[in-house]
Amino acid sequence: MTFAVQLLTIFPDFFTSPLSTSLMGKAIERGIFEVDAFDIREFATDKHRTTDDVPYGGGAGMVMKCEPTVAALEAAAAARPGLTRIYMTPQGEPFTQKIAQELAAGPGMVLLCGRYEGVDYRVREGWIDREICVGDFVLTGGEPAALVVLNAVTRLLPGVLGNAASIDEESFSSGMLEYPHYTRPREFRGREVPEVLLSGHHARIDAWRLEQSLLRTQAVRPDLLERAAEEE
Repeated sequence: MTFAVQLLTIFPDFFTSPLSTSLMGKAIERGIFEVDAFDIREFATDKHRTTDDVPYGGGAGMVMKCEPTVAALEAAAAARPGLTRIYMTPQGEPFTQKIAQELAAGPGMVLLCGRYEGVDYRVREGWIDREICVGDFVLTGGEPAALVVLNAVTRLLPGVLGNAASIDEESFSSGMLEYPHYTRPREFRGREVPEVLLSGHHARIDAWRLEQSLLRTQAVRPDLLERAAEEE
């Protein structure tokens, strides 16, 4: 079954280049997943195709309107029923590899990209299944965040990566950061590849990689180890 992705945005051209290059472009060509972009402006009913308005109660910025946003969501649902409707927002749950795996196991997803101060909250209450945040920072819109989720999820689909086994060894898949990688030449400007990687002793190499993953995680992301301990 083809994995379906629907992008709801006022800037559909944002996705043109990323979806036509590298692994995602090849996966689309091979029919592993397909993407439909819905321009929210096309669902506006006034002559200016207005998708935002001033917020009730005052304040800076604009808010995306209910009518065109919901109309776009309903059109997407009619085209592909049953997909998980996701709103990209700084207020959502932190995006993790685990969530990427959950989404990749489904039939597909709808990614709603907000702009300005976000969408009218009534849209989130009535037409969204899940809210996701890609980091503790603010973007100009939901499109870059949606592209992150799209990339992370679709690369997990069967047939997208040439070596599917590499997924199990990546950062976050085991709850830790990945170990260092090296390739030829053996020595570069006084820096040499660790001797253990040249030994051909697979048990020693596995032990070294595990140790390095643990050390790197402790140094850079100790929160991952704390999280793993809490889940045990």
